[in-house]
Parts: sequence; C-alpha cells; structure tokens
Amino acid sequence: MSKIAVVYWSGTGNTEAMANKVAEGARAAGAEVEMHTAADFTAEQMDSFDAVAFGCPSMGAEELEDTEFAPMFSACESKLSGKKIALFGSYGWGDGEWMRNWEETCRGDGAVLACGSVICNEAPDAEAEAACEALGRALV
Repeated sequence: MSKIAVVYWSGTGNTEAMANKVAEGARAAGAEVEMHTAADFTAEQMDSFDAVAFGCPSMGAEELEDTEFAPMFSACESKLSGKKIALFGSYGWGDGEWMRNWEETCRGDGAVLACGSVICNEAPDAEAEAACEALGRALV
C-alpha cells in the first residue's frame, strides 16, 4: 500500500478544500493518506512517504505563501530528487505564474511530477474537485 502525504497551506479554506479532495482520490486508489498543514510538516518526514502532494495558493505577486509554506517547502527541496510529487493550489488573480514557477523549481530539484498540477480560481468547483481527486489517484 502506498503511503501518501498531502501537505498544504490555506488562508481562506479554498486550498484546504482541494487538499481534502486530493486525499479522497488517493484513498479511493488504495493509499494510506496523512494530511499535514505546512506548519506541522518537516523535511525529515519526506522519507516516510512514497509520494507527496503539496498545496499552496498564489500569494502576493504570484508566489508561495512566505511565512509557513515557503520555508517548509524550501527545507524539503533537498529531499525531492526522485520523489513522486504533485502540486495544487488556488488563486484569486493572475494567470497561474506561481504554479509554473513552482513546477520549474520542482523539476530542477529532480522531483518526479506524477501528473499535471491543479489550479482553480477561488473555491474549487466540481471540475476542480474532480481534478484534485485525479491528482490524488495519480500519486498512488
């Protein structure tokens, strides 16, 4: 059985809703899933999981949330080489530049992106929820 971590930061609840759907998809595919907020996840935990889904909304000038998520993610970067991951998050403005930049960073770190990233404008609609569930299944 695959062991998957869903690690996220959410300010308004939109990315948390996406995280819950990612976890549902992974569980439906037979994985053991642990959900973690960015504040309670460390780089040392990366080796405990077969795959990790990271979720963070776009903040500021299309960037990762910088007080909790970005420092946690930066610490995890040294553990990404060869690790199967997936990315998701919500946004309220812009065109998804933060996600494209984040994907590029992950590829540069040697991560294996399990599938295309999922982004949605504001709260996830039915289409975004289905995409999040598919992202979770892709990690298994």
